[in-house]
Amino acid sequence: MMNKPWAESCDQNREPILEVIRPLFSESGSILEIGSGTGQHAVFFAQQLPHMQWHASDQSDYHAGISMWVEEAALPNVHGPFQLDVMQEDWPQIDIDAVFSANSAHIMDEKMVEAMFAGVGEILPHAGVLALYGPFNYDGSYTSESNARFDEWLKSRDPHSGIKSFEWLNSLARAAGMKLQDDVAMPANNRILVWVKDAE
Repeated sequence: MMNKPWAESCDQNREPILEVIRPLFSESGSILEIGSGTGQHAVFFAQQLPHMQWHASDQSDYHAGISMWVEEAALPNVHGPFQLDVMQEDWPQIDIDAVFSANSAHIMDEKMVEAMFAGVGEILPHAGVLALYGPFNYDGSYTSESNARFDEWLKSRDPHSGIKSFEWLNSLARAAGMKLQDDVAMPANNRILVWVKDAE
């Protein structure tokens, strides 16, 4: 029997992320999380934000671990895991108000990131929010030495992965009908980028 998966980084970043998304999602009733990973964030945020319906999703390889967290928590407002590979043609049919994703873009290749933004643009309603957490590069440069080392490590595992450029991500968001609303500094040289669909 497999052990319940656990990532130290999820425990370390969950409180700072919560501080940002609590007001951001205050009017949101239903959230899709892309790349739920271990399932820790899904359970924690559903516990802390009981007014929201939190929909965990990921590729099938991660479903067993996510299910262990979801079933143990037994919360009425956390659902899934739903099957979602951003490259798949048909995304889960869920009525949502917002999308959240943490530490996903840098483990994807460029085509996957492009597919993620295009897919989010399709499923978000007017005024829907996308919040993306992770490390990003600005003006072609790393924001810290630790991010540069992290990027080197990512590329050693998969040459097509790596920290993505804020400017490129913002261009993908614009092409998908979203406008940047905020860029929030987070601990450990991370950020939360916030876009809104069809913003004026």
